[in-house]
Amino acid sequence: MARRPLPRILSNGSAQIARSRELARTAADSATDVLHPLITITRGLRRLAGAGRRRWADTPKDRRGPLLFLVASVVLVVALVPYGPLLAVVTVMAAAAWKGRERRPTQPTGPDEPQTKRLQSLYEALVPYFSTADDPAPLYAHGGEWEQAFPSYEFDDTGRVSRLLVRYPAYFTDGEAESRARVEQLLHTKSGRGREYHFVWDEEGNELSVSVLSPLPTDIAAQRFVTAPGETVLGFTDPSDVQRTLPVTHGEEQRDVPPVVWRTGVRSTEPHLLVAGEPGSGTTTLLRSIALQALQQGDVLIVEGGGTGEFACLTGRDGVLAVESGLTGAFTSLEWAAHETERRLVAANRARQAGRPAPDDIRRPLWILLDRPSTLGLLAAADGRKDPQSLLQVPLRHGRAANVTVVVADQFDSLDALSDAVRQHTRARVVLGPASAAQLQAVLGVPPHTTPTPDTPPGRGYARLGSGPVHRLQVPATPDPFDDATSEAHRRAVLALLPERTTPVGPEHLVPGEADADAEMEAELEKKPAVETEKKRPVPVLEPMPTEVAVAES
Repeated sequence: MARRPLPRILSNGSAQIARSRELARTAADSATDVLHPLITITRGLRRLAGAGRRRWADTPKDRRGPLLFLVASVVLVVALVPYGPLLAVVTVMAAAAWKGRERRPTQPTGPDEPQTKRLQSLYEALVPYFSTADDPAPLYAHGGEWEQAFPSYEFDDTGRVSRLLVRYPAYFTDGEAESRARVEQLLHTKSGRGREYHFVWDEEGNELSVSVLSPLPTDIAAQRFVTAPGETVLGFTDPSDVQRTLPVTHGEEQRDVPPVVWRTGVRSTEPHLLVAGEPGSGTTTLLRSIALQALQQGDVLIVEGGGTGEFACLTGRDGVLAVESGLTGAFTSLEWAAHETERRLVAANRARQAGRPAPDDIRRPLWILLDRPSTLGLLAAADGRKDPQSLLQVPLRHGRAANVTVVVADQFDSLDALSDAVRQHTRARVVLGPASAAQLQAVLGVPPHTTPTPDTPPGRGYARLGSGPVHRLQVPATPDPFDDATSEAHRRAVLALLPERTTPVGPEHLVPGEADADAEMEAELEKKPAVETEKKRPVPVLEPMPTEVAVAES
């Protein structure tokens, strides 16, 4: 049976119908705008008439006669007064316009009863800290009003304080760390535990700003960050602390996050880094992230004191000079690094004296990464040998001029075993994992202006570059791809960043059980798209240095 064609009005007139509807809607909106005053006055007259009827219905019958006489008298007076009817009409129209306006529900301008009780409780708790008996007009007093002490405040959906501005008297010792710490601890306790607070002291204005910080993102995996040469991303922090953002990719979406960027090189003021934390806090993860970023433009020498094989994925890669975990290998590698630093200094000095630019092998950065060097020191002491950290004195002192960067990571209980050169020349500091106020003070030099987070994920901590402020830090997820607990997404992200393998690794160099994992990783690398790499560089060979050549310090 043949299909019957649609009527012309349905097949060809849909666009005209839609256009007609749009024109009708536009005309109705225009008419509404033009007639809006008339609509308002009509609505007001209707409301006034309704109010009059309700008033007449509520009036007792014995009083309706006098009420009618009063209304008639008013109408008569208005009619006899010059311009009375006109003024009466204008008055009625004005009253109708006011009565017919659109009323929006009024929102409460102040805190409700539970919020008022919470603010009053905070005020009473601060009285012993911000008041003295000699103050003739105390801002804080028992039974006083909190409105002047807390001029600005905000609450979250749970009814707890999310932002608070506290005024305090000028005689409060806000320059002493102990006094400020007591007030911060009190506000943290009274405002609600389980959150991270940020405190900003304004000593000139005698004001303290308290705000609740949002959790830092923990879902950012290792990737190629958009940075300039000599810049390394340690992690990510709060948007209010830095004036820069980096585009990062998470799955299929891309967003901008504020980074903590560490600048190294000849013009760096903090050329070396010290990382401290408890076991499982993410110190090795940070070193692995730094190594993957350093391999883009430099060479990396890794000394692993723990001997757990956390850097086995970098063995034999292009740009990785060595990955040592034994005492003998660590001595050999660090001795070569000291001589390489001296060679670079001498070559750079000769180039400057001759008026020539520095050679390319000197301009290429050299990174020395040490994970738990205190363990190697204990092994060396038991073997009757000197501490391997003594070989770091030359790279630490002259590394900035030689384009050599040293990164040391160790645990809190082993910080006393670090040499004086390491503690003196590592001006960039990072603390990861749960840490007490004393530990943060000892490593960073100053306490952070935030309270510790209740739940500390791996890679979460604080960073301070030189004499700058303390930043919250979340290290990008850079796990060991050989670890069975690593998720598939993070494992593939790390595998995509690994350089090509240049040196074949035999079974004797692998930890037992890693041969299969290494083969699997090779298969994964074959699947990823080819990336242009620099020309393969031979591993530098240690040359004997003349003892009579003086080391030139820049």
